[in-house]
Amino acid sequence: MYIIVGLGNPGKKYEHTRHNMGFLALDLLADKYGIKVDRLKFKALTGEGRIEGKKVLLVKPQTYMNLSGESVRDVMNFYKEPIENLIVIYDDIDIPEGTLRIRSKGSAGTHNGMRNIIYLLGDDGFPRIRVGIGGERRMDLINYVIGKVTESEADALWDALNKAAEAAADIVINDITHAMQEYNIKPKRLKKEKEKEKLQDRAPGEEPEKGESEAPADLAGEDSEK
Repeated sequence: MYIIVGLGNPGKKYEHTRHNMGFLALDLLADKYGIKVDRLKFKALTGEGRIEGKKVLLVKPQTYMNLSGESVRDVMNFYKEPIENLIVIYDDIDIPEGTLRIRSKGSAGTHNGMRNIIYLLGDDGFPRIRVGIGGERRMDLINYVIGKVTESEADALWDALNKAAEAAADIVINDITHAMQEYNIKPKRLKKEKEKEKLQDRAPGEEPEKGESEAPADLAGEDSEK
């Protein structure tokens, strides 16, 4: 069984904030495969299901970000799955907005939730999917990461969230190497992919449709920066 964890902060206050990319990606994954993540267990909201016939447990820790490891440790201790069957999805301020970085193992970087997970597991040998939220910011780090997604960020982050969910499924269906080859997105590749998609989807001389490539309206918070 694969255990897929999306990191974030619980509560309406933190909905659609940059620090909740893990929760949002997990929601997309759950919706696609019809998995209800509504059972409170292991200090988390959890849901069991299958991805292409393979059993998975989806986990959204409810401990608040900095104590995410308490929830993940409890899950891993209960199910006794090998560490490489744990997948963690989270935001990363250190990579450009809208990009993905997928790795099979490694350090936590500057992310406190990941630091807590690695510390309590005593092991960093598990796959992780990082959703880039880096960019120009006019405020301190804490206020930036818990700030609402702005309208200007929404489309790029929505695309990255969908790809993060797809990447998690790809790890389960194929393996981490395949997912890294398919979904590791760097800024230059991201720009080329978007230009290619526009050319493929639009007939010669056709004007873009209203709302084309836009994220859901509620991804950008009502009180977000303009």
